Amino acid sequence: MVVPWQRGKRGRMPDEIRRKILMRLHDGEKWLEVQKRFKCSHQMLWIIVREAGGVPPRWPTRSKTQLSLKDREEISRGLVGKWSFAEISRRIGRDRSTVYREVERNGGQVEYRAVAADLATLERAKRPKLTVFESNPVLAVVVEGWLEQNWSPEQISGRLVEEFPDDETMRAVPETIYQALFVQGRTGLNKELVKHLRSQRKRRKSRAVTARNATGDRIQNMVMIADRPAEIEDRAVPGHWEGDLIIGAGGKSQTGTLVERSSGFTMLIELPDDRRADTVAGALQRQIGTLPAQACRSITWDQGIEMAAHAKFTIATDIPVFFCDPHAPWQRGSNENTNGLLRQYFPKGCDLSEYSQPEFDDVAAELNNRPRKRLGYLTPLEVFNKLMLH
Repeated sequence: MVVPWQRGKRGRMPDEIRRKILMRLHDGEKWLEVQKRFKCSHQMLWIIVREAGGVPPRWPTRSKTQLSLKDREEISRGLVGKWSFAEISRRIGRDRSTVYREVERNGGQVEYRAVAADLATLERAKRPKLTVFESNPVLAVVVEGWLEQNWSPEQISGRLVEEFPDDETMRAVPETIYQALFVQGRTGLNKELVKHLRSQRKRRKSRAVTARNATGDRIQNMVMIADRPAEIEDRAVPGHWEGDLIIGAGGKSQTGTLVERSSGFTMLIELPDDRRADTVAGALQRQIGTLPAQACRSITWDQGIEMAAHAKFTIATDIPVFFCDPHAPWQRGSNENTNGLLRQYFPKGCDLSEYSQPEFDDVAAELNNRPRKRLGYLTPLEVFNKLMLH
């Protein structure tokens, strides 16, 4: 079968078809299905996606709210006939000020011509224009600096408002940052900075639904999450933590993670030898010992067997441990989200035993100094310090 759309044949694929292809891919349709639907080769599809960076671009089209050539011809006839702006606007169904601005920007009442005005409007609307980062180098420098610190575009966008509350020129929505990094022809940011994004992808992908199954042997004398005090659930009182392990290559290395529920403040725990219950309880006790007494009131963990010595830990620290229901990772939502962030630093397949506690502390410090949307784009460290002072 001859594929109608192939590179070098039949000329360039129309932009409207390219847009439809990208929209279907963005909505999750499989590549093979898109190839069959639009009768294009895999290579052609890849070229389209690569050029767009996986982002469905907006090709210029005339908005229905804009004046049409027919409207402009009516305006021209009205000017020749010495009609008032009010009369012209009534005839074309537009506001008087719209007609006045249209005439003034296109030569005035004497020089106005419908076709020339229409062509001039299309010319002014042509793209590409300078991107927000090309027209504002200071904004580009600030955004690049935060990208180098592994901040997400959403965090950067929110933090710009916090850092420059009175400067409307220092604004960039997340999609603007993503497109500056991914889309060919969009300049103003160093595209090498894409390696600092959490996903490590070279093009955009639609969000996939994933699930994680919690496992673990039965632990004796567990206090379940249903029996946890209400003050922990609503995050009103600081000092309540969620914990878990991150496992390294082949299940042979591990590190512990602790996240404070109110602030998102994170600590990492070195576990170089093993994840036996006594090892984890001892390491957890040492890490908690670095905090003020009021900074740790409880810990919520999943039913992993590494927490089998929870009673021993509670006797030593006077800190209760609550356990989630089986296969319910959302009951430790803050910790699950943080573990996802940590995979940017410790990807699956890496050997966690190669990292020391100071290196883990450096990673935690970087996370704790990233602004968070749920905190009003304050950092976890800022919020944690405020909570501990009150």
